Amino acid sequence: MHRRFRNVLRIGPVNVASYVDRGRNRHLAACTAPRCDFSAEYDSRAAVELAARTHRCSA
Repeated sequence: MHRRFRNVLRIGPVNVASYVDRGRNRHLAACTAPRCDFSAEYDSRAAVELAARTHRCSA
């Protein structure tokens, strides 16, 4: 399954994007730092942006 990401934003090392999954808007945050396994999906854009802003890399 291919996702079409929209509203892509970078907050520090974390990429934030929105996409549609089964007719519902979903939001994703994923850290791009090497050896950091942080990623999370949320129902609201505000929640994903908060997670991205407060993320601290363990790598």
